[in-house]
Amino acid sequence: MLKPREIRPAYSWVILASGFLVLFFGTGSRFAFGLVLKPMSEDLGWSRSTLTLGLTAFMLVSAVSLPVVGRLIDRYSLRLVMGGGGILAALGIIFMGRVDEPWHLFLAYGLVYGIGIAAISNLPVGVLISRWFYRRRGAAVSAAISGGAFGQLVIIGVLSAFLASIGWRTAFTVLGFVALAVMAPVVLTAVRSRPPIPTAEPRLGETYAAGEKAASARAEPLFDEELPLRTILRSRQFALLLTMYAICGFQDFFVATHLVAFAQDQGVGSVLAGNLLAWMGLMGLVGVLLSGVLSDAFGAARPTLLCFLLRIVIFGFIIFFQDTVAVAAFALVYGFTFLVTAPLTVVFAGAIFGQGRLGLVAGSISMVHQIFGGLGALTGALVFDQWGSYDRAFLLLLAISVVAVPVTLMLRERPLTHLGSGETTTPR
Repeated sequence: MLKPREIRPAYSWVILASGFLVLFFGTGSRFAFGLVLKPMSEDLGWSRSTLTLGLTAFMLVSAVSLPVVGRLIDRYSLRLVMGGGGILAALGIIFMGRVDEPWHLFLAYGLVYGIGIAAISNLPVGVLISRWFYRRRGAAVSAAISGGAFGQLVIIGVLSAFLASIGWRTAFTVLGFVALAVMAPVVLTAVRSRPPIPTAEPRLGETYAAGEKAASARAEPLFDEELPLRTILRSRQFALLLTMYAICGFQDFFVATHLVAFAQDQGVGSVLAGNLLAWMGLMGLVGVLLSGVLSDAFGAARPTLLCFLLRIVIFGFIIFFQDTVAVAAFALVYGFTFLVTAPLTVVFAGAIFGQGRLGLVAGSISMVHQIFGGLGALTGALVFDQWGSYDRAFLLLLAISVVAVPVTLMLRERPLTHLGSGETTTPR
C-alpha cells in the first residue's frame, strides 16, 4: 500500500501513451492502402475503381461497427474491446499480403480489418482519454490522436523507401505482424477502462496524498445526464455535427486514398509521392496538437472553422496549379488540416450531449464520417476512371468546403437538456 509521502506517477500518462501507440499502428497502417493503390492496380490488373470498392467496403463495415463499439465501451470493458480490435486489424493487414481475387480484398480489408479498426480508432481512444483527463481534455485527446499522425509519418515513410524492393505483399505482411506483436499486448496489459477514483492527473512529483487532495479541488465536474436517445437524434446540433463530419470524411479519405496516385500521374517520382503522404502525417501532427490547445482555450468550433477555411484555399489552388511544387504544397497544407477535427468528436459530443451517452453519440458521428469517407474515396476513383484526371473531384471538394463554413458557425457548444416533451439548450 502506498504511504502518503510516496510519489506515484499518474497512471493517466500511461493511458495516454497506450492510446498514442494504438493509433500509431492502427491509423498508420490504414494509410498504406493509398500508398500501394497504383502498384496493386498494375500488378493485379484491376482498375482503381475495383480496388477502391474494397476500401469503400472497409469504410462501410467500420462505420456500421462504430456505434456498436461505442455502445460496448459505454457498457463493458474498453480494454477487451480494443484488445480484440487490435488483433483483428493486424490479421486483416496480414491477409492483405495474400490477396489474389477481389473477394479476398473484400474479406481481408473490408470485413476483418474494417471491424478491427473500428475498435482501435479515434472513437474508443478518445473516450478512453476523456475518462482519464478531467482538465485539458482537448489537449490530452489531441496528444493521443497525434499517434496516428506519427504512424502515418513513420510507417508510410519507411514503406515508401522499401516498397520498390520488397513489393506491396511483403509490406502488408510485415506491417501486420509488427502491429500484432505490439498492439494487443499493450492494450491488454496497460489499458484500464476507467480511473479508480476521479483524479486530476497530479503533476510529476506530487505526492500521493497531495494528488488525491488536489483531485477534489481541481477536477472539472462532468455533464453526466443520460439524455433520451430520441432527444439527441432529433436535435439540430446533432444534425449539424453529422453534416460537418460527413463533409470532413468525404474530403479526408479522397485525399488519403488518391494523393500518391495523383502525384505520380503528375510526374512525381514514386518515392517522393509516397513521402508526400508521410509528410502529411507530420503536418497532421502539428494541426492536431494545435487543435487540442485551441479547443481548450476557445471551444471546438474555432479550430474546425479554421480547418475548412484552409481547405477552401488549398482546393482552389490545386485545381489550377499541379506541378511538383504545387502538389507538395497541397499535401502539406491539407495535411495540416487532416486531423484537426479528429480529437474534437468527443469534445463536441461531450460538451453538447454529456458523458452518459458519449460512446454512442461519438460513435454515430464517426460512423457518418466513415461512410462518407468511403464515398469520397470511391468518387475519386470513379472520376479518374471516367475522365482520366481528378480535376472535377477537386472542384466538388471545394464546393462542399464552402458549405461546411456556415454549418460550423451554427454549432453551439452548450449542454442539450431534456425538459418534459421538449428540448432546449442551456449554458454551463
